[in-house]
Amino acid sequence: MSSPIAHLTHCSPWLQERLQRGLSCAPDRPADESWLQRVQRAVAHLPRSEARPLTELARGVDPAWQAALRQLRTQEQMRFISRDLNRLCSLPELTRELSEFADAVLEVALAQAHADVALLHGEPIGESSGQPQQMIIIGMGKLGAHELNLSSDIDLMFTYAEEGETQGRRSISNREFFIKVGQRIIQLLDPITADGFVFRVDMRLRPWGDGSALAMSVDAMETYYERHGREWERYALIKARICAGDRVAGEQLMRALRPFVFRRYIDFGVFESLREMKAMIEREVRRLDREDNIKLGRGGIREVEFIAQAFQLIRGGVDTALQERELLKVLPMLGERGLLPASAVQALVHAYYFLRDSEHRIQALHDQQTQMLPVDAADRQRLAEAMGFADWTAYRVALANEREVVHRHFRDVIDAREPEPEQAALAPEQWPPAIQALLDSRALAQLSVTGRERLERLLPTLVRECAAHDNGEQALARILPLIEATLKRSAYLVLLSENPEALKRLIDLCAASPWMAQLLARYPALLDELLNAATLFAPPSRSELSADLRAQLARVPEDDLERQMDILRLFQKGQLLRVAASDLKGTLALMKISDSLTWIAEAVLQEVLLLSWRQLVARHGTPLDREGRPCDPGFIIVGYGKLGGLELGYGSDLDLVFIHDADAQRDTVGGVKPLDGASFFARLGQKIIHLLTTSMGSGLLYEVDMRLRPSGASGLLVTSLDGFAQYQREQAWTWEHQALVRARVVVGDPALAVRFDEVRASVLSQARSDTMLRQEVREMRQKMRDHLAPKDPAEIDLKHSPGGLVDIEFLVQYLTLAHAHAHPELTQWPDNVRLLDTLAQAGLMPLADAEALKAAYLALRRAGHARALAGADKGLQADELLTERTLVQRLWSDIMER
Repeated sequence: MSSPIAHLTHCSPWLQERLQRGLSCAPDRPADESWLQRVQRAVAHLPRSEARPLTELARGVDPAWQAALRQLRTQEQMRFISRDLNRLCSLPELTRELSEFADAVLEVALAQAHADVALLHGEPIGESSGQPQQMIIIGMGKLGAHELNLSSDIDLMFTYAEEGETQGRRSISNREFFIKVGQRIIQLLDPITADGFVFRVDMRLRPWGDGSALAMSVDAMETYYERHGREWERYALIKARICAGDRVAGEQLMRALRPFVFRRYIDFGVFESLREMKAMIEREVRRLDREDNIKLGRGGIREVEFIAQAFQLIRGGVDTALQERELLKVLPMLGERGLLPASAVQALVHAYYFLRDSEHRIQALHDQQTQMLPVDAADRQRLAEAMGFADWTAYRVALANEREVVHRHFRDVIDAREPEPEQAALAPEQWPPAIQALLDSRALAQLSVTGRERLERLLPTLVRECAAHDNGEQALARILPLIEATLKRSAYLVLLSENPEALKRLIDLCAASPWMAQLLARYPALLDELLNAATLFAPPSRSELSADLRAQLARVPEDDLERQMDILRLFQKGQLLRVAASDLKGTLALMKISDSLTWIAEAVLQEVLLLSWRQLVARHGTPLDREGRPCDPGFIIVGYGKLGGLELGYGSDLDLVFIHDADAQRDTVGGVKPLDGASFFARLGQKIIHLLTTSMGSGLLYEVDMRLRPSGASGLLVTSLDGFAQYQREQAWTWEHQALVRARVVVGDPALAVRFDEVRASVLSQARSDTMLRQEVREMRQKMRDHLAPKDPAEIDLKHSPGGLVDIEFLVQYLTLAHAHAHPELTQWPDNVRLLDTLAQAGLMPLADAEALKAAYLALRRAGHARALAGADKGLQADELLTERTLVQRLWSDIMER
């Protein structure tokens, strides 16, 4: 193999692995050297791939079409990496080729997606022109500037020229049509399959961000930026470019948006936003410990970009030549215009090349979307050599010098100060006392001019809408803490003032539920959920929840744990808000409410397990089972109580048990710090609990209760399946078998889950002395009542008082344990409703009693949900649900006291 090829395989383990995979073949076929030949052609200065045209792929049928596109991406990635590592193209040539490949992929994906949706709904027709409409795809960030890196995601916005309807049997609005097209494009490109992925797609830069419509019309987009556009969105639009679709209409939109991006004057707001963005960058670096991130860290790529973009925003409206997307074209202009010294421009250009080359060489190592310097010694040496240095120390010194140059110029530019105009006072009005108190507060005195103006626009509308509401005074009192919480993030004030329907939904929800008001006040980012009634009052399905969360996390670098934790928390709270809103509006039945709350927890637990597993495997290697095979993962999370019974409420904690099936004595393999299997899974359990319970600015995910594991708080955090089975059969108390009735595997290894279900069924099916079982269940019930029920008989707790929820649960558990040995179907379900149905079907309870008990149980649960949303305790009035509670007490006496 030639020296250039050896250099490639040394500097890119990912490329070496792909070459080896491409050269492997069955002995009865000639060697397939196509990928090697691609690399050799790249080494021979061939600038373009000879892969079949992208347009031919569109004629295939999904998923074959998707597989081919992913395989093409892998082949092109090999070519890009080989050209870069052997320095056969310049940085601008490489980033342009990468961006043009993304453009071509988007054109093909758009054609396929449009055809798929049009097949169902017909072609979209503009209501003004009467002509067929095409989507416009706007590339943002590095894609928009033709600066895409080797493993970049693509930031996109979707729009279209005209509103209207489709011409088809199942006609829909153009808006709905293009939202479906956008969803389909993401489905074609983003998911990781056996063939890899094409591009990670990030839509968060669109108007109103996550939670808003995926596509909007050109008119709506223009209106948004005219009325609601925020300073950071001006920065984002500097690099915006039409990448695919209707380019004529797209360029018209770009021209229309220029006045928003490039203003013809320098105002206080620009300098304020510059200082705020500088502070945000520095806080982010400190918070996430990103000093080794060559993009986000001190003196990194972002700081070079920020210097150029700051001058563009300040001067670009007057000097239109500065309205340029590509940074390497902007920097020389700054020197030519005397905005930066020529020496500073030269130094920044040199540093930018060094940093971007380093970024590409880091990503070429393992085809990962990261800008973090490697920690592995071998990878560090590979990076140093790829950058032309003999060793890591020499490279690190050079990198530090370049970053210091960048940060010095960054500090000089962004710390510039302009005199601040006097803040305009709000016009005096006759406000309600609570509003006047806000206006007189210290927080308002410290508010920026922009924030004061936005608050001034919102308050009259808010007061007027609350005055017209039946419970408006209470709603206003509950909303004001939210207003105070958003004063420093006044974009949310704009959201409410410019979206009257969202404001009305806020008033309705806060009037109905103090719990809802408190949730929104603590996490104002959730206000985005109010924009779309279709999603607010219709929570997603179980599969949609999982797919949505997985997609959000996939767009975050694997090493950015804090951002992943924030996403998990905001996702969980956003979905919780949707369920609560649906509950308050009455669009979701009781059983569906509990199902949805349970599915949210399952989706979160699935991703928490994956994140924890990846982190530990990366550091310690993979644990082995008793046959010496890698575990995958050989671990399950068992939900007990309300989680196990699919009956979670709004404030429920999670009762969890962790079980593994590894060889506890064997060491892990493939990690820098091996552990024995028992220690590995103990740390896995600790990591899962940490991710769930750590309190952040975005709150915590769930409180976790692990006391139901074998031997309780004194037992191992993670138990082997054999140990769990032995404990349940030989040592567990009756109350632990009662708890097992409501246990089920919620996430983890499917094969291990099957074996757990077998153990659970075997334990529940043990023959028991009916007399002893009834006595032990009664005793445990009385013990709980003594500790948890109100001491005053006049106080009634819907859960623990006689006739409450726990009485029903204990009745069902007793009957299940008493009869499962003869009726194995009782071991199938963990929830009370289906167990009552099964008891009736088996003739173990009269059908009328089972139905009445089920109705009482649902009524009590419904009351529990209502009290949670009302911020009330679980106390009942003496006559509240009296019929249901009396029935439960009668059946308890008939069954348990005989």
